[in-house]
Amino acid sequence: MKTIIVTTDFSSTALNAAEYATNMALGIHANLLLLHVFQTPVLYSKVPLTVSGESIMQVATNEEHIKIEAEKGLEQLKNELTKKTGGKIDIETEMRFGVFYDELKTLCKRIQPYAVIMGSQGTTATERLFFGGHTVFAMKHLKWPIITVPPDAKYSSVQKIVLACDFDEVIDVIDLAPIDEIKKMVHDMNAELHILNIGKKKIFNPDLVFDSGLLKEKLAELNPVFHFISTDDTDEGIIEFTEKNKIDLLIILPKRHDLLDKLIHKSHTKQLVLHSHVPVMALHQ
Repeated sequence: MKTIIVTTDFSSTALNAAEYATNMALGIHANLLLLHVFQTPVLYSKVPLTVSGESIMQVATNEEHIKIEAEKGLEQLKNELTKKTGGKIDIETEMRFGVFYDELKTLCKRIQPYAVIMGSQGTTATERLFFGGHTVFAMKHLKWPIITVPPDAKYSSVQKIVLACDFDEVIDVIDLAPIDEIKKMVHDMNAELHILNIGKKKIFNPDLVFDSGLLKEKLAELNPVFHFISTDDTDEGIIEFTEKNKIDLLIILPKRHDLLDKLIHKSHTKQLVLHSHVPVMALHQ
């Protein structure tokens, strides 16, 4: 049975991601595992020796209170989602203690999830854009499929999936893309696959056509539709493409991080596609 892991910090964005994951689980007949990682806010090795026993006890008391509240939060969320689904899917909870990414990775090794779903940590879009610290690190390094969900995204069905890459990365996609994962996702969602090649090059490169043909051959059973866009603004190009083509899920391959870095390191405050209606999936080889 497929299992989707949903991380939550009980923020509104994380709760929306949990609802998104629940509806996806219903659609693809998967189980759900709600994960909260409890991170100790104080490293005792950094506490001055002059701290009194009473102060240390207060820290311990605060941590125990946070733990209890987190356990209540997980159970409440589980009950709410179970009620919404009419008990049609199995929902479990798990709370772990430690560093967020390390604990998530350890759990993934044990569970071997179909996907990990996270909200865009924090809601200050103009300051943090789509990614929070935990989210972007996980997208770059976690070897299991991970989907980040914008604050207002709702799951109804995934009818169109687009795989985005740079002009220079087509051959990398051919050699290193998790083709089987892409095929499985497209089949499970019963979706159309689009390949978006986006970059700044304005000079025709015949190798691009040849490489794209090789990629099309590898994905032939999915009958992908290829699109080529030349633009000096990557995020605006993707925004326009996803809105025009009504894309439901954007896949990126952060092997070299080029496209991912372009989408998260922005000095302006324009609305990125990664903070619009399109959830983003990172897939690693």
